[in-house]
Amino acid sequence: MATTYERYLKLNIDGSRLGLERSESESNYFCTPKGAKVIGWAGVDGIHYCFVGGFGEMVFAVSPMNTPGNYVHPVARDFRDFLGLLLACGDAAALEQVYCWDQAQFDAFLQHNPLTGEQQAVLDAIREKMLLAPREQPFAYIKELQAEFDYSRLKYTQDYYEWVPVEPKIPQWKVYFDGNFWGYHGRERAGKEISLARQFAWEDEVWHIPAIYTCTKGLVVDFCLQVPAERIRTFMDKWNLSIENDRTTDFTDEQQMQIHAENPLAININPKVVLNGTVLSGAHGCGLSWNPCFPEGNGLEAKSVTQHYALDPAYGWVIWRSAFPWMKKRKPQITTLSVTLMQEPVAMSGPHFHVPAPGESIGFTHPTTGAQHTLTVQEYERKEMSREHFGSQNQEFPMHYTVMSYTLAPDLSDGAFTVTDCLPSDQPRQKRTNPNEPQASGSICVAIIGGSDGSTAIIFGGSGQGKLHVACSSLHFEPVDDVEWRMVFHEKRREDVTVELI
Repeated sequence: MATTYERYLKLNIDGSRLGLERSESESNYFCTPKGAKVIGWAGVDGIHYCFVGGFGEMVFAVSPMNTPGNYVHPVARDFRDFLGLLLACGDAAALEQVYCWDQAQFDAFLQHNPLTGEQQAVLDAIREKMLLAPREQPFAYIKELQAEFDYSRLKYTQDYYEWVPVEPKIPQWKVYFDGNFWGYHGRERAGKEISLARQFAWEDEVWHIPAIYTCTKGLVVDFCLQVPAERIRTFMDKWNLSIENDRTTDFTDEQQMQIHAENPLAININPKVVLNGTVLSGAHGCGLSWNPCFPEGNGLEAKSVTQHYALDPAYGWVIWRSAFPWMKKRKPQITTLSVTLMQEPVAMSGPHFHVPAPGESIGFTHPTTGAQHTLTVQEYERKEMSREHFGSQNQEFPMHYTVMSYTLAPDLSDGAFTVTDCLPSDQPRQKRTNPNEPQASGSICVAIIGGSDGSTAIIFGGSGQGKLHVACSSLHFEPVDDVEWRMVFHEKRREDVTVELI
């Protein structure tokens, strides 16, 4: 009995209008898999479609101009499905690019590339003569196929391996209490995985807890935040970020603060675990992310996590791993287990101000509540640190700073408001043995008081004028006559959520 592909060939249909041009040439590209039988060419960038020996009639798209690791992708389980996808999309180009698109991009491509009359005529011929209907949900079909496909089964010629560096193999999945996503130290045993596959909503976010791990020293929990790709793309477009330009060092402090607050792949949680009715305190944690907008930019560790937990690579993912020591030396039997996620406050930049003298009052409006507040300076004094704080004999350190105490009316809760220096601290510098030689600065950040990130706030107890807050400026080699201060508001944007796991 003839295969679907053989029946298609007998119809002598001109598939070039659909990006499936036939050619008698046997030429292959360096990235064409071994055992490939080319069934059509796109006519641009060397893109072609083929069967591969050992995979039946599964159809693969080969794209020589793609980035390493993305040259070959399956696009249909068999040729019949391939024709059904063409009937649904109208052009093989839509199928070839699904690997790097989300649903919105796929839909936009179809909308902006309507069928021509010639394309419609070819599709009508396929539909009528092959007795086929358009494949439903083509994007979801291809994404599912690519997510479950084992790319390690594809083999290539020597030309490929000379051209493309061998990609490191994902190591065997093991989780250690004292380890992280990048490895571990010591001789501890890997934890025992307990699969949970727990999903829950935290306001407008979708979270997963796929598994927990019981280790000798304690419990390890993996938290996975699912992020729509469009949210990531909108954020990156707004700040002009890309895989080549993902650094924020060129932005102002206020912009960096806003970028961190808006970043959909930034995770700011403080998890709490209650095991058998007892609260376990967190010891440490680590995190990483998967960005679907630039799959080639994701590290091996991110690929390992997404593959192990079968996370849909079309979404962005933020994975946070937390470790909680057992309360006693012996590992307990788990009868009940719940987790509470608490969001860490997000920093928002506020007004700048100068302080002419103690007693000065500065009015301001809270950016979220709209409430009016007054900051009143109680004391304002320049100080100098003692050299005893610095142990290095070969470097000079900045030691001059300014201390400001102030009250707020009405007051704000602890941690909800701070004041920082707009300027960073001066960097340490090498001592000069010759007064005429140029001064060389070091690269060590000063973090005794303000550090490179500005001032530190200290809160003292009762005062007749309200709670007294103290802020210290950055450190400088020379006294600063006029410090420019920045108000910073710290806002918790969502309520805590508790999830029963066991």
